[in-house]
Amino acid sequence: MSPALDALEILLVMTRFYGLLGALAALVLLGVAAGCGETVIDGTKTEEQLQASISRSLGEKVKSVDCPSDVEVKAGTTFSCTIHLASGETQTATLKIRNSDADLSVISLTGSNGSGSNE
Repeated sequence: MSPALDALEILLVMTRFYGLLGALAALVLLGVAAGCGETVIDGTKTEEQLQASISRSLGEKVKSVDCPSDVEVKAGTTFSCTIHLASGETQTATLKIRNSDADLSVISLTGSNGSGSNE
């Protein structure tokens, strides 16, 4: 391969990766459920919205997303969701609760292929 093609391929990969992180960082999820006297994140709704966002951003089919359902809504709290792509790759998204309304932001995305974070 020529150096120009190598540079173009690297640029395309970087654009795809950082574009994904930008799209995920803008992701706002309002999944809240009341239970046992405390307010917790709605794990199912978070999984559904994260799956749709990642599938759209990556242009790949997402097989499943697993998020905890017992995370108390408290600004600054972080938690992780596991993302299984149809290709067999596994990604981990770290989400942060931004406020008491349970607005969430994806602060990092790492994968079995060595992807980095956006903190």
